[in-house]
Amino acid sequence: MKREITLLSEEQVFGSQKLDVIKTVGTKCAVTDFAILLGASVSDIFYVDDDESSKGRTTWWYSSSSNGDGNVRCVSTYGSPGWDEAGSRNCGIRPVLPYADIPGVLKKAKRNNQGVLEVEYGEYPQYAPGFDIQRTLADEFSKGTLRKTGKTYTRNSRRYDDLYESFSPVEHEEFEYNGKKYVRVIENCYSVDDKLSNGFDAKSGCVSWVGVSPIVWYVDERSKLLISKNLLASGVRFCNNRQYDGDFENTEMYMFLNEYFAKDMMPSTTYEIIEDNIEKKNRETNPYGLDFREVNEEEIIRGMVEADIPVFLHGLSGDGKSSRVKQIDSESEEVHLGSITMDMLIGKSYVDTDGETKQAMPDWLRSLLRKCEEEPDRIHILFLDELTNALPSIQARVFNLVLEKKLEYFGKLPDNVRIVAAGNEMQDSLAANPLAEPLFGRFAHVYIKTTAETWLKWARENNIHPSIYAFISYKGDVALRSEYNGEKPNADPRSWEMASKMLYATGRPEMLRALIGEDLTREFVAFCRQRVITVEDVINGDYREEEIQELNTAQRYATVVEISKVDEENIEVVREFAKSLGGEYRALFDSIWTKDSEERLEILAELKLKEREVRR
Repeated sequence: MKREITLLSEEQVFGSQKLDVIKTVGTKCAVTDFAILLGASVSDIFYVDDDESSKGRTTWWYSSSSNGDGNVRCVSTYGSPGWDEAGSRNCGIRPVLPYADIPGVLKKAKRNNQGVLEVEYGEYPQYAPGFDIQRTLADEFSKGTLRKTGKTYTRNSRRYDDLYESFSPVEHEEFEYNGKKYVRVIENCYSVDDKLSNGFDAKSGCVSWVGVSPIVWYVDERSKLLISKNLLASGVRFCNNRQYDGDFENTEMYMFLNEYFAKDMMPSTTYEIIEDNIEKKNRETNPYGLDFREVNEEEIIRGMVEADIPVFLHGLSGDGKSSRVKQIDSESEEVHLGSITMDMLIGKSYVDTDGETKQAMPDWLRSLLRKCEEEPDRIHILFLDELTNALPSIQARVFNLVLEKKLEYFGKLPDNVRIVAAGNEMQDSLAANPLAEPLFGRFAHVYIKTTAETWLKWARENNIHPSIYAFISYKGDVALRSEYNGEKPNADPRSWEMASKMLYATGRPEMLRALIGEDLTREFVAFCRQRVITVEDVINGDYREEEIQELNTAQRYATVVEISKVDEENIEVVREFAKSLGGEYRALFDSIWTKDSEERLEILAELKLKEREVRR
């Protein structure tokens, strides 16, 4: 029988199918420290009925039901019905599983003071220990003396307020100290004011140790379900399209519960046995123990760099090839082969005072050797950009550099140097030359394609002008890149970045025709000049509901750009208006308005927390 992990439905919590155990213990649910550290907010006002300690504080938790408008039905901090956006990550997760196929699980069940059966089954990180243990664990970890159990716990690595990115797993290793088990967690907290049960402030980016303890489940005998007593996790987006239609089995939440949580909750002592059984079972289908998960371009690049395999990045101009290298080595040594001379590549010959011919070390090599000497334990990338734009004679010299990591006259490069090259295809650049076959064969090849979705993620993190962000959000890939003919300017990711700088400097969009061409500039100007509801209109209430309904898609995007000018004093009323445009537009408003400002991110977090407390 399939042991499926799920969530309670709204009917099981509030409706005609309300479980007996919920009737007895109520609908409020306490939140663990681990869930707080992963993004769940926590109330300082509401507690579960029989526990007003710091461990009895409540938060919102998900049901498996839709409210019919694309949102998820939830239970509030004070136990009343509510809802949350399907893209949110801040509600607590309260797993539910059938117990009929768990042999003997009820043999150790005991009734609590409310007469409800409770049982311990599985284990999970839950509560943070006090200061002394925190300090001891940190010291032992830094010395490398903590024993690993071989067990890991998987969480979502995305930010709590990132509605656009799908589940990205990151594992926390389990360590043993004095007979107890702990995990080390980098915090990803929802509110700047939340505290853990040990009294520590929960601050994003800080490190906390959390103890692993048995999971306590309520037993609902009539439905034959186990319902976790506490909220165990958070930080998982409910579904990937941010519009939930009630099909729970096709959500990211269901995937997390059944692919990760189901495995993680097994104790580490049992885990080793399970892993052995899995290995035996899969010996025929996976005899080499390989990891068959999909990988993206960035992971391939990083893997090749770590394996010391030269890698070549293919892509259109402006596709962010160099930025991907910078993500791995922010101080990579770049050599632009399209505009280099032979002397600049291999060094210039000269005659010294004794009449001997010698070779001067090229500047790039001198800089690279200095970096390797100063940081011998760190990988340093030699980035050979524009290789396809290099002359055949330059390519021939690069062949030995790639093949043997050696430059004539100066010997081998240091062992901690890795080589990454990049270039444009012949059909995409008038200056490109064919890559010689022997040189081509010395590289692993990664083909990069920047889409509007990936570029917008980058734009949010790099302060791209809000009008450009909104325009690309609206138009998508057709606006991100226009056809290149070698005669007139065309749009690409790099030219839009320059256009953003132009707008910040001058505020005059007509100037963009020098960067993205006349046709696209005309569209952009028309987009920016559309009729919109202004930020003053919103603050003063000088608009009609009918006007909102009449706005077309382009006008809604333009309105978002306009109202994102609001100051901190009026943000609450304007953000509430943005909600009337639609969930997607308010998410866009949040992204533009904060611009990664720590102060504004804190204000936004407080507003979201306030919204949760007032929803009914």
